[in-house]
Amino acid sequence: MLLSPSPHLHATRWLRGLALCASLLLLAGCASLNSLASDVNSYSHWPAGRQPSSYVFERLPSQQANPQQQDTLEAAARDALAQAGFSEAADAASADVSVQVSARFTRQDYGSLYDDPFFWRGSMWYGRGFGHWWGPGFGLSYQSPRYEREVSMLIRDRKSGDVLYETRASNDGLSSGDSGTLAAMFAAALKDFPQTAVNPRRVTVPLAAR
Repeated sequence: MLLSPSPHLHATRWLRGLALCASLLLLAGCASLNSLASDVNSYSHWPAGRQPSSYVFERLPSQQANPQQQDTLEAAARDALAQAGFSEAADAASADVSVQVSARFTRQDYGSLYDDPFFWRGSMWYGRGFGHWWGPGFGLSYQSPRYEREVSMLIRDRKSGDVLYETRASNDGLSSGDSGTLAAMFAAALKDFPQTAVNPRRVTVPLAAR
């Protein structure tokens, strides 16, 4: 005679499966907290066989007017350039290429009346309330503002001034980000240098330990 598993055994297996799912979700959440995904578009005129060498940062007049902000951007791009094989030149005259970096952050607010957190959206539901009666109710909904973030990089030949490589990375989040976010976005932008791969493409890179 075949004996069916006891209810206790079924419960134990169910709890083990639930714990396994929770562990996998926790690991996935931790991985997402330690990495950043960006949409990358790259365009290359990099000559075949040419090796990355020395570079110097180039600033537009508008960027020269805000040197502290540009210092932050260039500091965030240095590691990505080093990973791509470039080294910073001691002076502009000895540099093989020039590098121009920029960033854009756009806050997306929900400013219409319908999106106001204190506006009754008008969606009705019926449910049991105090006193055990059933009747209509209303719900509030609030969505935090989000930030669209983008970094871009142009690499030019120092002698001719020709653009050899253009790349940009974009994503969004609940904040404008910090230096670690910028560094990860520049790393994503140069991930496939000097190739271009598919445009656009999703590139995920680890965030530096803080």
